[in-house]
Amino acid sequence: MKALLQIALGIIAAIGGFLDIGDLVFNIQAGAIFGYDLLWAVLVGVLGIGVYAEMSGRVAAVTKRPVFDVIRERLGFTAGLVTLVASQVVNLLTVTAEIGGVAIVLQLLFDAPFSLFALLGALGLIVVIWVLPFGGIERVFGYVGLLLFVFVAAALHHGPDWSAVGGGLVPEAKSSSLYWYFVIGVIAAALMPYEVYFYSSGAVEERWGPKDLRVNRLNVVVGYGVGAVLSMALMIVAAQLYEPTGVDPSSLGTVALAAQIPFGEIGLLVALLGMLAAIGGAAIDASLAGAYNLAQFLGWEWGKYRRARDAPRFTITWVCFLLAAFALAMTGVDPVDVTEYSVVFSVVALPLTYLPVLLIARDRTFMGEHANGRIATTLGWIYLVLIVGLAVTAIPLLLATNAGGG
Repeated sequence: MKALLQIALGIIAAIGGFLDIGDLVFNIQAGAIFGYDLLWAVLVGVLGIGVYAEMSGRVAAVTKRPVFDVIRERLGFTAGLVTLVASQVVNLLTVTAEIGGVAIVLQLLFDAPFSLFALLGALGLIVVIWVLPFGGIERVFGYVGLLLFVFVAAALHHGPDWSAVGGGLVPEAKSSSLYWYFVIGVIAAALMPYEVYFYSSGAVEERWGPKDLRVNRLNVVVGYGVGAVLSMALMIVAAQLYEPTGVDPSSLGTVALAAQIPFGEIGLLVALLGMLAAIGGAAIDASLAGAYNLAQFLGWEWGKYRRARDAPRFTITWVCFLLAAFALAMTGVDPVDVTEYSVVFSVVALPLTYLPVLLIARDRTFMGEHANGRIATTLGWIYLVLIVGLAVTAIPLLLATNAGGG
């Protein structure tokens, strides 16, 4: 029971990674356009992030070192700097989109200008991160985000075509570039680098050691399992409601409508609160990941477990991320578009993020008896090849499909 109560880190990492503003709309759009056909891509993505999150958590527990420490050592300064710059750009784009998403959800709940809610959202997240300890942040946003299970209830309410669902879990090759754009988007969204940066740093925050390896596995299996179930539920409910009618669910309001149709205003309220927690959690994940990365690369003191005055540069960095994201959100950029572009461009940084994790997780010099076994190493190399393939094809498909616009 104690171990089950410690899975909030995996839940907030998974919900923030799988169901931020772009993923909420992206998964609904995938279901509306392709029905059940892309469910298999969710499974491919969740298995990949599960493999590498487990490795990064295990490395952090055994060596007391988070991912960016490993990247700096294994890749050296120059390649490490390239990875740092790429990841920081993606982190900033992600936080910008999430600040905009928080403002949109608040607009759906209350009647006030977007600019006011964007400001309140940014300031509110700064206060939350400043006041709450790391464990409090992960539990509040992780467990409130579970309200998104209203979409699972909505999917079941409409009675899925289970044979079609089963067929959607089997990969299918199609000639459509739009289809492959969504395939890459769904998989890449699950493998966003900030998830492992946040997750491994969180393991250090919580002082994990070798005795916590079981907790690490539970976090991965349960946390990312929850993310996969919620992602598939969004696709299924979109296939039920929007594909037959040809509706283009390209806004957060349309996403929430999927819960309102079967359950009325209560369903809408539950969905919006769950979305607010997921989007706010993603903003916290990405802003802290940005601060973790910079501090770890430059050798600064870092961590929420330290008082702000004991790690001032780390604290200033995550505050600046949120304020810079607010400033960018106020330029009028579409938060959904920003997230989708950040997902595609993050693919370029994926090989440089995951290769050093794989190398050190299989190195018995560092890991001793806790080094990768044959299965983990094999899956790690398979996904690294897949990640390189994503990196090569993502941007051409983005251009060919007009960012999924057809």
